[in-house]
Amino acid sequence: MASCLLALIFMGCKKSDTPSQDLSDSQSAISKRTCGSYEVLQEQLKTDPGLQQRMDQIEAFTKKFIASERYRQTNSTVTIPVIVHVVYNTPSQMINAQQIQSQIDVLNEDYNDQNADRTSLPKNSFQNVESGGFNVHFTLAQAKYVKTKTKSFSTNDAVKYTKRGGDDVIDPQHNLNIWVCNLGQNLLGYAQFPGGAWPTDGVVILYSAFGSKAKYSGGTYIPTYDLGRTATHEIGHWMNLRHIWGDDGGSCSGTDYVDDTPNQASENYGCPTWPHISCNNNGDMSMNYMDYTDDACMYIFSQGQTARSLAVFASGGPRAVLAGN
Repeated sequence: MASCLLALIFMGCKKSDTPSQDLSDSQSAISKRTCGSYEVLQEQLKTDPGLQQRMDQIEAFTKKFIASERYRQTNSTVTIPVIVHVVYNTPSQMINAQQIQSQIDVLNEDYNDQNADRTSLPKNSFQNVESGGFNVHFTLAQAKYVKTKTKSFSTNDAVKYTKRGGDDVIDPQHNLNIWVCNLGQNLLGYAQFPGGAWPTDGVVILYSAFGSKAKYSGGTYIPTYDLGRTATHEIGHWMNLRHIWGDDGGSCSGTDYVDDTPNQASENYGCPTWPHISCNNNGDMSMNYMDYTDDACMYIFSQGQTARSLAVFASGGPRAVLAGN
C-alpha cells in the first residue's frame, strides 16, 4: 500500500519509500544473536522491590491456568494493537511503512503457525508438540517517528522516555509498544516480562533487525537477522516466555517453565544440524523461536509455550485488559 494511504496511521512519515541501505551506524557485523531481556530482568529485580512478588503471582496464576486447560475452552482471537516508535538519529534508521508492515505480517504468521518454513521441522523431532497457533492477531495501531540526538541506545530503557532521547510509552495496558532504534552492545533486542512497570512495558528492536527482507526487499536490514524473527523472539518474552535453555549458564539446572521443551545446556547459534544433544535429551529444540539460532533456522513454538503465553491474556492475567478480559 502506498505510504500516502497510511497517512492517518503513520505520524511524521515524510521520507522516501526506499530508505538508504547505509548500515555504517548499525551493527552490520553481528555474528551471534544477542538478547538483553534476561539481563534487564535481573537489573529490574534489583531496583524494583515489588517485582519478584508480582512475577511470583503471575507464575502461580499461569500454572493454575494451564492445569485447568482454560486455553482449550475458547476460540476467540486476541487482538494485539501495536504501536511502533521509530526513534532515529540518521536517515537509514528511519525505516519506512513497508518495512514496518512486513514485521507485522511475520508476527501474524509466526504466532499462528502459518509461516511457510515450519515445514523444515526435521523428521521424527517435535511434530507431536508443535504449536498449532496462539490465535492472536497483531495489528498496526500507530507508527510514530521521533528524531533523536542519541546515536545509540542500550538496555537502560532511555529509548522509552522522551526526556532521555527516546519516546514515552503509549497506553501500555491496551497496546504492545515496540521501540525501533539503533542499539549498541551488539544487541538485536530486549523485552520486558509481564509484571514490570508500565512506563517501560514493551519491546526494543535494532532497526535493521526489524521487518522481513523476504516480504519487503527495499528495507534496511542486517544480514542473518533479516526475516523478522528478532521481534518474534522478543515478543515471546513480553508474552512471558523464557529462553529455552533456562539461562543457567550451561548447567542443565535451569528451566523455561514449559514441560514440552527439552532441557538443554545452553543457547544454540547459527543453524545447528539436528539433533544437537545436550542435558541427556534426544535433541535440543534449536528451531524454537526462544533459542538463539539465525532467523532462517528458528520457526516453531511448542504447545506448552502457547498455553503459557495465553495465560497472560486470560481473565486475571497480567495483560487481561488488553484482551478485553
